[in-house]
Amino acid sequence: MPAQQKAELEVSGIVSQGNLKSLSADVIDFIVTYARICLPENIHICDGSEEENKKLLHQMEEIGMIKRLHKYDNCWLARTDPRDVARIESKTIIVTQEQRDTVPVAKSGVSQLGRWMSEDDFEKAFKSRFPGCMRGRTMYVIPFSMGPIGSPLSKIGIQLTDSPYVVASMRIMTRMGTAVFEALGKGEFVKCLHSVGCPLPLREPLVNNWPCNPELTLIAHIPDRREIISFGSGYGGNSLLGKKCFALRIASRIAKEEGWLAEHMLILGITNPEGKKKYFAAAFPSACGKTNLAMMRPSLPGWKIECVGDDIAWMKFDEQGNYISKYIVNMLTS
Repeated sequence: MPAQQKAELEVSGIVSQGNLKSLSADVIDFIVTYARICLPENIHICDGSEEENKKLLHQMEEIGMIKRLHKYDNCWLARTDPRDVARIESKTIIVTQEQRDTVPVAKSGVSQLGRWMSEDDFEKAFKSRFPGCMRGRTMYVIPFSMGPIGSPLSKIGIQLTDSPYVVASMRIMTRMGTAVFEALGKGEFVKCLHSVGCPLPLREPLVNNWPCNPELTLIAHIPDRREIISFGSGYGGNSLLGKKCFALRIASRIAKEEGWLAEHMLILGITNPEGKKKYFAAAFPSACGKTNLAMMRPSLPGWKIECVGDDIAWMKFDEQGNYISKYIVNMLTS
């Protein structure tokens, strides 16, 4: 029996939900490759259903990872480990053959425009983190679409993760589920791998029942392979890989090649009392108030403001530079 076929049979034996054989060859290869490295106890292929979501929320509530807030329907509180934080630029890297493909080469010190890692150094970092990292846990396979499923402007990703919190959150942040596999067919997709970095049994108690490994956290982007690999954090954009990692960093590379823009911008629509509407785009760095501006409520009589997107915008233009189509990533900043 060929080695690849044997590997597929081994992995099929631990699939607890879904049908591995129904997926395309490239998707199967992606799942099998990392399942053999990360060694999960089970593989759950997500269907995006409400029933699946309720089970995951109940599971997280049972282990104390989230707490139900009764003031509002379907409202949950997750208290993270205080060491697991959102903006960790020093641990967020781009992997390319040459440094100048990622950031300008500084005359001295580290570039302030991003972090580059060589392919060899990343391979060492990967091998020191991922082998066996999902032992005792479930590997969730999340098919997601950035934009309406089937739209020519949308892009598809598949994320492998050992965090049920990520599954529940990606269902909110993206179009997620079986329909994405159907739309994908044998097409291309962005490969996303994530682990909280806490195989079972635990070596030390969790803080707030929140698994993470802050000492080894690393969020890597490999644009040449259309791949995102994240380890050690369960927080925000570090683990919800459709967010900054895909929608901004990898998408900006795709956009460059295809002739459009993926930008860190808000877009809002403003309608004056006469009914004339215009759209405005604004580029702010993180923590400068994009969400506050995009969600502004006007106090002037007769004016209306619509939040189209508060964080990241995908934009296309025609040959004359006219804005002809748009897809906005509707995600609140972490």
